[in-house]
Amino acid sequence: MNSFPPNQRRALLLVLDSVGCGHAPDAAAYGDDGADTLGHLLEAFPELEIPTLRQLGLTGALELARGKPTASGQGTFGVMTEASAGKDTTTGHWEMTGAILEQPFAVFTSFPLDLVDAIEREAGVRFIGNVPASGTAIIERLGDEHLRTGHPILYTSGDSVLQIAAHEEIIPTERLYEICQIARKHADAHRIGRVIARPFNGPSGHFQRTARRHDFSLTPPRTILNALEEAGIPVIGVGKISDIFAASGIRESHPTVSNEEGMELTQSLWDTRPHGLLFVNLVDFDTLYGHRRDIRGYARALETFDRWLKTFLPSVSAEDLLIITADHGNDPTHPGTDHTRERVPLLLCDGQPARNLGIRSTYADVAASLAVYFGLSDWPTGRSFLA
Repeated sequence: MNSFPPNQRRALLLVLDSVGCGHAPDAAAYGDDGADTLGHLLEAFPELEIPTLRQLGLTGALELARGKPTASGQGTFGVMTEASAGKDTTTGHWEMTGAILEQPFAVFTSFPLDLVDAIEREAGVRFIGNVPASGTAIIERLGDEHLRTGHPILYTSGDSVLQIAAHEEIIPTERLYEICQIARKHADAHRIGRVIARPFNGPSGHFQRTARRHDFSLTPPRTILNALEEAGIPVIGVGKISDIFAASGIRESHPTVSNEEGMELTQSLWDTRPHGLLFVNLVDFDTLYGHRRDIRGYARALETFDRWLKTFLPSVSAEDLLIITADHGNDPTHPGTDHTRERVPLLLCDGQPARNLGIRSTYADVAASLAVYFGLSDWPTGRSFLA
């Protein structure tokens, strides 16, 4: 039993963005039948060097997702099934913090003219594009026109996102953020999950997106993050966590430009923050490798994370709580470039004997468990997996 008072405890919720484990029962309804991010990575690279994740129970989680009987062994493991409608970052993160969405965010192949006109009028711009595309492809396709006209590029994808791209020498990043803030205001009525600023630079033919991306999300309903903050328990976000929650329930935010920076910040903050929830998103798995269908890069990124995790684990005591999971899938072997509807692994360090947590019916079990760990009232969605 944890000897610290609940408000003096420390937890790390670490989200490996898009590292799903397939076998979602409703995957076919999303066009994702057969998608299995981790399973297909391990089929392509059976000697993938992730011994620390395996030690924590990843192999058991993968077997569990496939419906194969598996006993408790090394590590405490389970898998979680998404209850919300959707397969995007916002939906996944909101659900794991206790907000299950019955109505999915809106997805567009092109945005309604009334929405586009409203943004253009207030922001004083004129868009080019308004098409579905991957971020790298759209700047290759429309980058030269953008340089010539100065018009920002508007595009979307298979998720509920309105993305605006601009060259930093044509539209400075702060100005791009202003345009996106105006777009966010108008996008609320259309139930668009995120407005994303996508700055890029470089000469024609060699455009590169920069690390100054910024997400502007809908304000979420009440989550466990709000409950923690109200109880005086600090919530510290690393990566795009604050963006995903529109800063609601986040006391302190540390944006990052890469997985490597996210891991370094995680160690630094863990070493210097004696209590509270450290909530981390490592996004490179998704943005650099999943969406680009770079299976080899994805595998290397997992190995890099595993090496870091080995060095980090000694700083996690038996009094601490560590939860490692994901928010959706993005199978680099699956057709297309969008997220995939998948179950996600659940790995746990809580100072208790190793055990099989089974197949969980919602990501909201994370919120219910955090409520128990920090001594809050029972959370209305989900079921705690803590011993």
